[in-house]
Amino acid sequence: QVQLVESGGGLVQAGGSPRLSCAASGSIFRVNTMGWHRQAPGKQREFVATKTSAGSTNYADSVKGRFTISRDNAKNTVYLQMNSLKPEDTAVYYCTVSQMGTNYWGQGTQVTVSS
Repeated sequence: QVQLVESGGGLVQAGGSPRLSCAASGSIFRVNTMGWHRQAPGKQREFVATKTSAGSTNYADSVKGRFTISRDNAKNTVYLQMNSLKPEDTAVYYCTVSQMGTNYWGQGTQVTVSS
């Protein structure tokens, strides 16, 4: 089993630059993909960014150029640096780990962007 604990959310002003963190514990394989999804009020959950253990990254068009995903493999931790936040970035942000065909989700951290 894999446990994910997110931190770093909260109330942020538009234009702010918070960083989310997610620490994974349990049965973490060396080869995996860690990432973030988000769900805004009244909307479906959507992909934000992923980073593989080999270093490949992928971003949603809506965050490309503003968000940066990184990870510390030794700590099994993934980060999401969010810059130039907009009110439409308001959502619950979920950490994810994908390995051996199984997806694990954190419980989410709320990010609210005030205009």
